[in-house]
Amino acid sequence: MKKSLFILGLLIMAIACSSPDKKGKLEKLKKEHDQLSTQITSLEKELNTKNTTPATMVSVQPLMAQSFDHYIEVQGRIDGNENIGVSPRTAGVVTKVIVKEGETVRKGQTLAEMDADVLKRNLTDLQSQLSYLTDLYVKQKALWDQKIGSEVQYLTAKNNKESIENKIASLKDQISMSSITSPIDGTIEDIPIKVGQLAVAGVPAFRVINFAKVKAVADVGEAYSSKIKTGDQVKIFLPDFNVELQQDVTFASKYINPTNRTFIVEVELPPSTNMVYRANMIAIIRIKDYSHASTFAVSQNYIQSSKDEGLYVFLAKEENGKKVASKTFIKTGVTYNGLTEVLSGLKNGDNLITAGYKDLYDQQVIDYK
Repeated sequence: MKKSLFILGLLIMAIACSSPDKKGKLEKLKKEHDQLSTQITSLEKELNTKNTTPATMVSVQPLMAQSFDHYIEVQGRIDGNENIGVSPRTAGVVTKVIVKEGETVRKGQTLAEMDADVLKRNLTDLQSQLSYLTDLYVKQKALWDQKIGSEVQYLTAKNNKESIENKIASLKDQISMSSITSPIDGTIEDIPIKVGQLAVAGVPAFRVINFAKVKAVADVGEAYSSKIKTGDQVKIFLPDFNVELQQDVTFASKYINPTNRTFIVEVELPPSTNMVYRANMIAIIRIKDYSHASTFAVSQNYIQSSKDEGLYVFLAKEENGKKVASKTFIKTGVTYNGLTEVLSGLKNGDNLITAGYKDLYDQQVIDYK
């Protein structure tokens, strides 16, 4: 029993003696930890100062103020200065088509003939009557000159003759109306009528186009009526030739079509030996409705949006000897042809980041050539 108590006392003394040693060791470790933390922080600052962190490669574009124009685009068509659907002046069955598609014709040339046999027979009868009445008139006049017979007989003969002459003239006009003639010089582009068909007044039987002068024609919406007038400069894009022309408006109608609320705009095109114009080719008419002489125009792809902060771009700047991406907020205007006008936030000489900007964050270290 005494032996057991003795051993227990020794253990208590040993534990009491070991406690001061652990406290001292703990204090020592804390001091070493603080020293290591200070060294780590110092080394991190040194490494950042030397810029040993890999930089994100980007591409930049220097910005300079330039002119910016906005255009309204309207789809139009190519047309000859004279494009006429030729129809008969009276109804009749077509007996002969004289011309072919693609043939050049002159003004007044006969294009087709319609059945006029009945009219021609009537004309022959009237001409026979005229011959008889003319002889009768000549004889009656000779008698009257000799004071033989009455004045009534003379006037009756004269009136009968003149009446038949007027009927013949009227009938000849009707017969001439049975011929379809070209009202202009031009080329036959379409012949929808065939021999044996009934031609009706007001329904085109031929399409004659004069391409001595060519124009682009478009129906422009009423909303733009105050923005375009005769003499304004426009751009004409011809997709069939991949050519853009700069011309002046030759005609801007003052009449608004009540059906579709549009007005007609015409632009005369220059003659060309390289381009063969054809009726109804597509012509894109670009009408300038806004212009700024000195502003910044940035591709809309480079402009990013933040829900809370608004629109911004990244500019490349040098700060504390480092190249960094600077998140710059901007105010924009109109957009045209992929370019957006920037009204504020940019200045001449700024380097706009144009490649590698998608994953950047503000003040990120970058590099570029």
